[in-house]
Amino acid sequence: QVQLVESGGGLVQAGGSLRLSCAASGSIFYINVMGWYRQAPGKQRELVASITSGGSTNYADSVKGRFTISRDNAKNTVYLQMNSLKPEDTAVYYCNAGVQVRVTQPLYPYWGQGTQVTVSS
Repeated sequence: QVQLVESGGGLVQAGGSLRLSCAASGSIFYINVMGWYRQAPGKQRELVASITSGGSTNYADSVKGRFTISRDNAKNTVYLQMNSLKPEDTAVYYCNAGVQVRVTQPLYPYWGQGTQVTVSS
């Protein structure tokens, strides 16, 4: 069983910063891509940023230059540093990871429970 546990959400004023963390635990052989998604009320879940095991990153246009994704492979942890936050960044942020539990098993996507980020104007 694999679990993703997020932390670091909260309430912040516009222009402020938050850092999200997501730690994967359990039976893990390999983690491929790790990423952060968000879902605002009444909207579809969208990709915010992702990072491969080799460190290649991808960002949504709306967060480029403001958010930075990073990971610690030894700790199976991914981070999202969010700067210059805007009210439109308000959403529930979800961690996602493509996990291989055994060398004979395929990659499978796992999700965290979500953490609320609220940016006040």
